[in-house]
Amino acid sequence: MEYLTAAQTAEKWNISRRRVSKLCSEGRIEGAKLMGNVWFIPEDAKKPEDKRKKQIMNRNE
Repeated sequence: MEYLTAAQTAEKWNISRRRVSKLCSEGRIEGAKLMGNVWFIPEDAKKPEDKRKKQIMNRNE
C-alpha cells in the first residue's frame, strides 16, 4: 500500500495540512498512521465528510 504525507493529501483534497492532521488525530481517516510527528495517509483514502457545515432544513416541513 502506498502512503501520502498530510501535506500531499491536503493538496490532493484542496484543504489545509492542519485540517488533514486534525482529521487523522480524530480517527476520521481510515488507515492513517502517525510515525514520529508525520501523518501517513493511504493514497486511496476517502476524504471524510465535513461535519462543520450546517445542514439546512426545509422550513416547509
